[in-house]
Amino acid sequence: MRSASATAALAVCLVLSPALFAQAQNRAHAATPAPAAPKAQAKLSDTQLESAIRTKFAKSKSATTFSVRVQGGVAHIGGKTDVVQHKAAATRMARSAGAVAVDNKVQVSEAAKARASGNLAEGRRRAQVTRSEPRDARR
Repeated sequence: MRSASATAALAVCLVLSPALFAQAQNRAHAATPAPAAPKAQAKLSDTQLESAIRTKFAKSKSATTFSVRVQGGVAHIGGKTDVVQHKAAATRMARSAGAVAVDNKVQVSEAAKARASGNLAEGRRRAQVTRSEPRDARR
């Protein structure tokens, strides 16, 4: 008899708990004021955005030779580089300046590609070695 009443009480709790939980949630939301909307970054015109990207490129050691033009919020980047990472850096700088999208047409030299593939073929670098490996397994 005792287990039957416990089972019935458990069934009632399981049926009512979602409804009670929803009511509690509604009360909590009604009592809490709505959070202020996050401040949206002011949308820049194409010329302002292009100027901002050029400024970032000028401050950078990696992207000083790249050309940029902005059309409809999309930054079009061109140029040549001898370091693979400079291409990605240019994309990041354009996005951080406020570009909606980036069309990166920077050409990486064959020498830079060969260096990068050599680094990959060499294996993990010292900073990427896990501490659990014995010292002689690193090289």
